[in-house]
Amino acid sequence: MTAPIPTFAHALVTRDERGVYTLQIHDAKSLNILASPVTLSLIEAARWIASQDDARAVVIRGTGDKAFVGGANIYEMAELDPQGARAFITRLRDLCDAVAAIPAPTIARIPGFCLGAGMELAAACDIRLGSTDAVFGMPEVRVGIPSVIHAVLLPAIIGPGPTNWLLLTGETVNAAQASQWGFLEFVSEPGELDALVERTVAPIAESGPLAVRSQKALLRYWSESTVEAGLDRSVAAFGEAFTTDEPRRYMAPFVNRKKRQEAK
Repeated sequence: MTAPIPTFAHALVTRDERGVYTLQIHDAKSLNILASPVTLSLIEAARWIASQDDARAVVIRGTGDKAFVGGANIYEMAELDPQGARAFITRLRDLCDAVAAIPAPTIARIPGFCLGAGMELAAACDIRLGSTDAVFGMPEVRVGIPSVIHAVLLPAIIGPGPTNWLLLTGETVNAAQASQWGFLEFVSEPGELDALVERTVAPIAESGPLAVRSQKALLRYWSESTVEAGLDRSVAAFGEAFTTDEPRRYMAPFVNRKKRQEAK
């Protein structure tokens, strides 16, 4: 039985009949700006979704199509002292960590602006899909602070050179450049972004849910392990899959099709 979806102050969580969840930034200004109350609400929502066994995939998005996330709240940051700054950035780190810890695949739906904390949040997702009007940047140095927390993921995603350029210049790039660098998996026209998201979500939702979660866990382990350790974990994960009936159920249509063909 699926759990009732709680109400969150700045996050709207929905779920369809397949177990595809959407985590939408809600009531956070027109560019989905991450002020601390918004960040805390999103952390709470992401952790709740992570606890739901029926979650097959999770789409992370903003409200509207002006932005995925336009960044952290600059007016709040302008009033910070060192202690407050550490607390502020730790909350943003906790948000990215909470999204990364969701055991089901996470897909960032990115129209419009994806700047600073928004680019870090997108980097914490498994798959990033954008529209041609999307704009990407890490402008922190322009306002006197370094890019931190999940910017640490960018060298592995787009390479050290592009990361250096983004973080040291504070300049922005368009979706075509972000795609060429490997930050975006696919790009669509703005009106077709939801269809692009669905083309990604649908095969995930149709696959074995335990296998998909196991695959995501392996992908994370591989990114942090040696090749030999990754191989060992892979063998263990493959064996564990057969402690459930999922392989038998999902292989049955292929096996039965072959039997029917042989019987002709």
